Amino acid sequence: MEFFKIRKDIPFMRHALIFNAVSFITFLAAVFFLFSRGLHLSVEFTGGTLMEINLSQPAPLDPLRERITALGYTDVQVQNFGTARDVMIRLPAVKGFSSAQQSDRVMEVIRQTDAQAQLRRTEFVGPQVGDELAIDGLKALAFVVVGIMIYLAIRFEWKYAVAGIIANLHDVIIILGFFAFFQWEFSLPVLAAVLAVLGYSVNESVVIFDRIRENFRRYRKMNTTEIIDNAITSTISRTIITHGSTQLMVLSMLIFGGATLHYFALALTIGILFGIYSSVFVAAAIAMWLGIRRVDLINTTKKDAGDPDDPNAGASV
Repeated sequence: MEFFKIRKDIPFMRHALIFNAVSFITFLAAVFFLFSRGLHLSVEFTGGTLMEINLSQPAPLDPLRERITALGYTDVQVQNFGTARDVMIRLPAVKGFSSAQQSDRVMEVIRQTDAQAQLRRTEFVGPQVGDELAIDGLKALAFVVVGIMIYLAIRFEWKYAVAGIIANLHDVIIILGFFAFFQWEFSLPVLAAVLAVLGYSVNESVVIFDRIRENFRRYRKMNTTEIIDNAITSTISRTIITHGSTQLMVLSMLIFGGATLHYFALALTIGILFGIYSSVFVAAAIAMWLGIRRVDLINTTKKDAGDPDDPNAGASV
């Protein structure tokens, strides 16, 4: 399905060097902020107190979060679970206060507005558990990266695998750079968003690579640059439909999802925007610079007679 069709190919690769220079500078800035500021890890990674509370009426999460924040906590997670009257609260570890003392302070504040509030469960999540979650998250990220590389190498060719994975890691590092620069809270939902962006971004790269392969078979007189420009131009309508509809859904979570989904939706928003950019200007350009040709995608027993990149094109065998 297409909303529109562009008749003349847009020369994307003409400006590939400039856009990749911008990408490289942005990438270096993201790496710098990751090392200089680091990620602002949430309770799941750093350890803290977990509380489950039952209220006598549906919980007003935003006012409740404000009252708990007024106690001096900067990273408080307040969300519903089960029913609208059940609330889960995560508090960061504070020196000088035990888990029991923290829960008592929070319950005092809650009972000022709901005297019948009951503390169902409280437990301390130690830093050791947080370290395990961080390690498991990194393992998940590594497995996804390796899996994508294997998939692209099998589906296309190693040059496309290298180009695709560089573009995907470009997106991930930039997302992490945003979170490091602004010191936004990095939680397990954000990690899930980063992994989702990896899959989402590689899907766009695969669509463009697939069209490049089709163009190599279809247009015998085009050179590699023209083939890539045509592939990107012909998939623009599909890109707008897919990414536009996805972004509308993510923006609805960002605007109406509340504090619980805020950073999750924010990470997805950044990932979608940079995913489009990297698939067009990073992945395709790197594949071009690595020297992709028709013979890389079409396995034949003789030279492709129409390959404009082959100096012996048209020679008899």
